[in-house]
Amino acid sequence: MENLEKNFLLAKKQDRRAQKALYEMFSARMLAISNSYTHNLHDAEDILISAFMKCFTKIDECRDWKSFPFWLRKMVVNDSISFIRKNRNILYADIEIADDYSDEDIDERLEELNIEEIFSQMPAGYRLVFNLYVFEEKKHQEIAEMLNISEGTSKSQLSKAKKWLTEFLKTEENEKRDTETLKV
Repeated sequence: MENLEKNFLLAKKQDRRAQKALYEMFSARMLAISNSYTHNLHDAEDILISAFMKCFTKIDECRDWKSFPFWLRKMVVNDSISFIRKNRNILYADIEIADDYSDEDIDERLEELNIEEIFSQMPAGYRLVFNLYVFEEKKHQEIAEMLNISEGTSKSQLSKAKKWLTEFLKTEENEKRDTETLKV
């Protein structure tokens, strides 16, 4: 943490070495966040570079070195969402929300599986709302405003994402069971 404080204060003075140190400290984590939204490494890298450029330009707006990681993360998430809005046409379909899934079942299975594999297969609209709701802890009203959709659509997309995850996990479990049966 001492390096973070020192590099943050120096970066505020436009010290290039400190900026590079901050980049090296946070780039891998921020790239993973951006990639979880775009699911395209090249796009995520572009967003990352843009977010860091913006970060170092506006670093005076971040008052405290302790809040810097959260401030940077917010910038990366917002830039990722802006990118998706500009470059992809994600259709959101309003449907009635169904609750025939168990969050506990999903949580247990997610720990066993590769999250990147799961998200690579999840439809983009589901993934975007799911990320914002679960990982960024945004409320449906905030998600609706960010994505320019209705609150009901946000809830619907989250419900669909959870149903999709449930089906994905069931399919994985069945495939695992079938493979084990063939081995015996």
